[in-house]
Amino acid sequence: MRVLIINTSERVGGAAIAANRLMEALKKNGVKVKMLVRDKQTDRLTVLPVGHNWTQPFKFLWERWCIFVANCFSRKNLFLVDIANTGTDVTQFTEFQRADVIHLHWVNQGFLSLSNIDKIIHSGKPVVITMHDQWYFTGICHYSGDCQKYKELCQQCELMKGTLFGDLAKQVFLKKEKMYSNVRLTFVGCSQWMANLAKSSKLTQGHKVVSIPNAINTDRFCPQDKMEARKVFKLPTDKRLLLFGCQRITDERKGFHYLVEALQLLKQQHPDLAKGIEIVVVGGAAENVRHQVPFNILPINYVSDPLKMVQLYNAVDLYVTPSLQDNLPNTIMESMACGTPCVGFKVGGIPEMIDHKENGYVAAYKDAQDFADGILWTLASDQEKLSRQARNKVMVTYSENAVASKYLDVYEN
Repeated sequence: MRVLIINTSERVGGAAIAANRLMEALKKNGVKVKMLVRDKQTDRLTVLPVGHNWTQPFKFLWERWCIFVANCFSRKNLFLVDIANTGTDVTQFTEFQRADVIHLHWVNQGFLSLSNIDKIIHSGKPVVITMHDQWYFTGICHYSGDCQKYKELCQQCELMKGTLFGDLAKQVFLKKEKMYSNVRLTFVGCSQWMANLAKSSKLTQGHKVVSIPNAINTDRFCPQDKMEARKVFKLPTDKRLLLFGCQRITDERKGFHYLVEALQLLKQQHPDLAKGIEIVVVGGAAENVRHQVPFNILPINYVSDPLKMVQLYNAVDLYVTPSLQDNLPNTIMESMACGTPCVGFKVGGIPEMIDHKENGYVAAYKDAQDFADGILWTLASDQEKLSRQARNKVMVTYSENAVASKYLDVYEN
């Protein structure tokens, strides 16, 4: 069996990481698989670029420009929507023509247009679509928030305040509806939450919708000696360390202000415990949040090496993620695979990953007090037991063999 995975980027972004890991999992299970991308970052032979020429960046900029103009020259929400009005025809590539199954992942920001996707869907080849966000079953948004218009017809999108080119959400929704007609597709949600949302959309009616989680290499992401890991990053060995990662603090979906509020409550209500806590911030956001967080911040620059990231997860006592809307965060999976428990809100796919008070803590949605209680409970619990149970959850649910076997069933059917 030959499978062609298609994703905008090879390594940048959660979808790229997940698609990469799936490719490796499938290869280990005897599948001939390659990945077709617009942005290639390595020299791996199994990853094929569509080719670099002057049109590639232009396509990205053209789509952003059209959204910008349509929204009355407002930059607000510029990257929260995609209209897929330009892209690249990938059906001409030899690997596409040789493939037995075409597996679409995240293909936005000027990589594939609606016309390109339509050509793929109607190529006669079986097509599987993994949904890393909601875009495949909404009009133009990646996350709908409280909006449920996608269940019947996206129109007058709340993310688009202008209508200079008409109702873009409605136009794209109707194009997708036509595109999905007269074919049989399989939509895969990385979480049951995403699959359930997809099933409620008018666009997926008559198609198969299943839930299969992302895969992770549990040999690479595994427990290590905590003190040795701290020495690598020159972190204190006598403190309880919380890990938080974020590139865009301004992204409301990341819920950063709830974490700040939770930490303030923790410091007020448990001052003795708070004296021994410090916050490790990975990414480029440390200096931006230093004045907001009521604890000492230990900044770590962006970590691109997966092995270094494994050491960082092992160096801390707890990973905190205040995200307000998320599918199946790779970071939670990575942390748990390393035996580090997590605290997150009861939203999206997070409660499917964290088993409340078994391998971490699931706080009530947008409840900063409960989030603070979760941090307190986790730090006060049996760390060895939590670590073991977090690791076991990943081994059973997200290991490469477990995920690859589920996708093989989908491909074969």
